[in-house]
Amino acid sequence: MATTIHVDVVSAEESIFSGDAKFVALPGENGELGILPRHTPLITRIKPGAVRIQRADSGEEEFVFVAGGILEVQPGTVTVLADTAIRGHDLDEAKAAEAKRQAEEAMKNAKSDIDFAKAQSEFAAMAAQIAAIAKLRKK
Repeated sequence: MATTIHVDVVSAEESIFSGDAKFVALPGENGELGILPRHTPLITRIKPGAVRIQRADSGEEEFVFVAGGILEVQPGTVTVLADTAIRGHDLDEAKAAEAKRQAEEAMKNAKSDIDFAKAQSEFAAMAAQIAAIAKLRKK
């Protein structure tokens, strides 16, 4: 019986993580998902938030912030195709807070529903990024 699962986290720009893990947790569209080896196949959208990967080699947790995307689970492989992905240690709280403030301002000044929706989406992603930073710092 398999005790690890291969995990790939990729964005449009680069591969963020590729390796074996004991466990993966991430924000699914309908709530938090926990993936263990030999998980039932699954494809779903993911929301902005932290992907937590328990590494098989060290047992340590790896954090990656994703700004949404798609999750595919096969019995031996987990693939996260993220719109944007940032390694936990590369997250910048000051930049995220400033981007969130700018998104709030854009929502107030939106001239159309499309402008408002775009600003609202950016605001949600930055709020999720700030929450991911807080979670990372608590460990």
